[in-house]
Amino acid sequence: MSRGQGPTIRRRRLASELRRLREAADLTIDEVAEKLECSASKISRIETGHVGVTPRDARDMLELYGMTGDEREALVQLAREARKPGWWQAYKEVFTGTFVGLEADASSLRAFQALLVPGLLQTEPYARAVIRAMRPDADESDIQRRVAARTARQQLLTDPNPPEYWAVIDEAVLHRVVGGPEVMAHQAERLLTVAQLPHVTIQVVPFGAGAHPGMEGPFLILGFPEQADPDVVYVDSTSGGFFLELPPDVRRYILMFDHLRATALKPDDSVEVIAAAAERFSG
Repeated sequence: MSRGQGPTIRRRRLASELRRLREAADLTIDEVAEKLECSASKISRIETGHVGVTPRDARDMLELYGMTGDEREALVQLAREARKPGWWQAYKEVFTGTFVGLEADASSLRAFQALLVPGLLQTEPYARAVIRAMRPDADESDIQRRVAARTARQQLLTDPNPPEYWAVIDEAVLHRVVGGPEVMAHQAERLLTVAQLPHVTIQVVPFGAGAHPGMEGPFLILGFPEQADPDVVYVDSTSGGFFLELPPDVRRYILMFDHLRATALKPDDSVEVIAAAAERFSG
């Protein structure tokens, strides 16, 4: 799949364009809702990309904004394409479609984790142990479904046109025993294998670095190939995480990540630390 061509990014792009056209037409959300005989919350959720827009609703909104001809039909077609199901629909009870859809469309992913191996790099046994610990009330079938969903996500890194993936992890990730020594040994070996991929970089922030910008918590910066699709930050949390899209917020996290990269060991030195962890758990 070409980066930036999936349904989620198309919905985000359409939402941004509809908002821009409404503002250019000097109409408020309430005025649009009144003219289209719908709720203001519906228009607001469409413009923020929280809900999709049907081709009919898109056509009605565009006519109201004075958009006609081929330009209007191109945006209506974008609305059709944005409604196509992504592969993650098979796991809709596990994923929020927005996150996985944006991840699938990203041309670059910059991740920081202080406690866990990032999801895209986890082995199945490690993922199972993490999910079981974080969801003690889940039954085995639910855990297995979530592990399968996470494994499906990981195919992104072996895609013919993969994103550039840069992960910075705290050294604590390599010491926290998740699932037992054998699981940790295999997990460390997995990190070593993935680190050899030309589009993957892994760095470790050593204990000796002391306090660092990532102590606030894990986050992921998603970059996209088209200038029309600005970077977005996903901040992970136990309640499901949230997105930051305002330029000042995104710039703050980009700066944090740059400081983390500078604080971390160089990639080659990081690989040596990971290899030492693999040997420690194997022995």
